[in-house]
Amino acid sequence: MPAIHVCSLARIAEVVDQTGASHLVTLITEGTEVPRPAAILPDRHLFLAMHDITAVTEGMVLPSHDHVADYLAFVEDWDRAQPMVVHCFAGISRSTAAAYIAACALNPRIDEEELALQIRASSPTATPNSRLVHIADDVLGRQGRMRRAIAGIGRGSFAYEGVPFALQIGPRER
Repeated sequence: MPAIHVCSLARIAEVVDQTGASHLVTLITEGTEVPRPAAILPDRHLFLAMHDITAVTEGMVLPSHDHVADYLAFVEDWDRAQPMVVHCFAGISRSTAAAYIAACALNPRIDEEELALQIRASSPTATPNSRLVHIADDVLGRQGRMRRAIAGIGRGSFAYEGVPFALQIGPRER
């Protein structure tokens, strides 16, 4: 079954290799060196430059509607024949938000709260970036359910690197 795997920058090569992923999404600060594994073709790697912040901060790039729109377009184009890996620097905030957003976008009838609880059970460190979740909630017309579900699981355990995990997505509906 297709899945989205979440990890840190330091674990990209390992997770891509272990999962046989064909697509990679990077949500990280501009200028960060991100070695793309050879198994990932250049057109199957989306790089979204942003900081892990939730409010305007001078000198930093706030996650935006454009970031979410670009991400959703990339996710919609994914054929789900092989897994996708999403990562940020630590694998805790931006990448966990991205996995949650993709699961909601690709499964319109999924229960947002159940999915958030699945993330918490899979990774005690997961703390999805609330700004990304809020934007996606609006774009996907989820009427606040995504935000409430993520707020409901609260902040994850403090860590310098997140516990990698996977969300099962299911095959593309024909």
